Amino acid sequence: MAGTVTINEDECIGCETCCELCPGVFQFDADAGKAKVVNPTGASDDEIQAAIDACPATCISWE
Repeated sequence: MAGTVTINEDECIGCETCCELCPGVFQFDADAGKAKVVNPTGASDDEIQAAIDACPATCISWE
């Protein structure tokens, strides 16, 4: 594992790309208008990395 996936919610633009690519890891919080990590082990590292790479706000990272 590359670490624990996190989202910088201050930088998240709420596009939901990560939620579409890894619904087992990310969930959209409609009240906040941002994505959140709900299960950091809900997808393979490769699938999570694809979501990180696809994020237009570059706010998802490994810690």
